[in-house]
Amino acid sequence: MKEYILLIDTIDEKGLVYNVSKILFANHLNIEQNAEFVDKDTNKFFMRSVISGDLNPNILLKELKEVLPKDSTVKLNLKSKKDIVILATKESHVLGDLLIRYIDGELDANIKAVIANHDYLKDLVEKFDIPFHCISAEDMDREAHEDLVIEQIKEYEPELIVLAKYMRILTPKFVNSFPQQVLNIHHSFLPAFIGANPYKQAHHRGVKIIGATAHYVTDDLDEGPIIAQDVVRVDHTYSWQDMRRAGRNVEKVVLSTALQHLLEDKVFVFGNKTVIL
Repeated sequence: MKEYILLIDTIDEKGLVYNVSKILFANHLNIEQNAEFVDKDTNKFFMRSVISGDLNPNILLKELKEVLPKDSTVKLNLKSKKDIVILATKESHVLGDLLIRYIDGELDANIKAVIANHDYLKDLVEKFDIPFHCISAEDMDREAHEDLVIEQIKEYEPELIVLAKYMRILTPKFVNSFPQQVLNIHHSFLPAFIGANPYKQAHHRGVKIIGATAHYVTDDLDEGPIIAQDVVRVDHTYSWQDMRRAGRNVEKVVLSTALQHLLEDKVFVFGNKTVIL
């Protein structure tokens, strides 16, 4: 029996859960899992339900929209593996972690390919029998290189694109080509450091917390809706190399957590933030 994920984003009002449940019951569908959230400040209601049974998606969506407030967003996704493409540069830690999780069956996804602007990671990727494409940016302007990357990505028609320490700033053209499909990971200190070798800067400043943030990519650099974050504590005994090691470990966990949320259709984008159900 097929399972579907029902996603509802609407204005909150009395009887929403009852009306939705009544429609599902009338269509002989079973609710396997259910989660809801109401944002009190905006009166917005979010609902994610895993349902099972034989259904006609068009009929079910029509019936649901008839009982929900006007301008509600209702999505019905077949519960299945999503196709993803990974972009990388030279760093192997988050890419290697995703590949191992993939082979171990921890990621409910199909990694269709890895695309990089250097060939450093070719041998690693090919050990997992995954296509690797090196699209060098040498002697090319940003737009020309990006056009080649976009063309290569589109050949695989992925539902999600994961930046596994892809060290190039994406243009609005790229972002608009894959709206709400691009996931990024980066370190995040308190306080923050930018530029060359942030771990050395953090070590000199004596930071006590190292973290990582996974977020959607938007036109605003590193300011897209946040999906997952975590931190680890460090102290004066850590060298900058120790800090970098700790930072890379937390980046791996945060990226895989955020990706899993997306693969399971748990993420609602709400303004410039997210609701995870």
